[in-house]
Amino acid sequence: MSDVCLSHLLHPLTLKTTVSEWLKEDTPSFDYGGFVVGERIETAVLLCKGHGVLAGVPFVDAIFRELDCKVTWLEPEGISLTPICSVARITGKVRHLLLGERVALNCITRASGIATLVRKLHDVAKEHGWHGEIAGTRKTTPGFRMVEKYALLVGGISTHRYDLSSMIMLKDNHIWSAGDITKAVKDAKRVGGFSTKIEVECRSLQEALEAAQAGCDVVMFDNFKPKALHEAAQSLKSSHPHIITEASGGITEDTLSEYFGPHVDVISMSKTTQGYETVDFSFKIQKAGYNPENPLVEK
Repeated sequence: MSDVCLSHLLHPLTLKTTVSEWLKEDTPSFDYGGFVVGERIETAVLLCKGHGVLAGVPFVDAIFRELDCKVTWLEPEGISLTPICSVARITGKVRHLLLGERVALNCITRASGIATLVRKLHDVAKEHGWHGEIAGTRKTTPGFRMVEKYALLVGGISTHRYDLSSMIMLKDNHIWSAGDITKAVKDAKRVGGFSTKIEVECRSLQEALEAAQAGCDVVMFDNFKPKALHEAAQSLKSSHPHIITEASGGITEDTLSEYFGPHVDVISMSKTTQGYETVDFSFKIQKAGYNPENPLVEK
């Protein structure tokens, strides 16, 4: 997508701790398979066996770094892959290669699946000349959020807020518990201060106007049909042009373009991290006389 190195977003200590936990989860006690294969130096090839966008490179690097293996990438992150192709070669002690195999595959298949889906969404928005941003949501897999949010960026869309501490979002439960929108926004501004944006989930133009007048920064139009969305967004922008407007709820790849409009700034979709298909990768130790592409057995 660009020459920007997204891996620089990842704190090296956080990355190290995360992949270390993954590896310990997968081998909590004896490494029986490792005992069988030993420690001779071997090279494995990482193959992509499905169409998709390559994502998750820094996590695979970190996994094998923990195991003293060297990864040589043959394709850059963010590129669209056509099967069957070699994506990387990994060299190290054979038992270490196999300790990292499934952990790395679990990560890269999912990250690439997300990046593949959202690249399509990004391209749809670009084709329609829409000015706004498509974004993910906080509906991520527990313990896997960093990978999923990273993959959104590789695919070319926005992450939305990373967690509850990244932006104050006041949803229906907050409003009902606080009493009303104005009070909820006032209390949020007192603790969030000037440095933290406040978003309010709204189910009507009246609620959106109240949120804007109370001082919020972003209004989310939740579960609006396209026509109702565009009318409400236009009305809100006419009196509060500085407000960022977001559409969310029930938006699919097929209906996405219906939500594009001059008064809609953000479209968030939970499917980006909940309803994607993985990309098929495999990991094979290179050995003379064996085809690493592992074709189907016909007889």
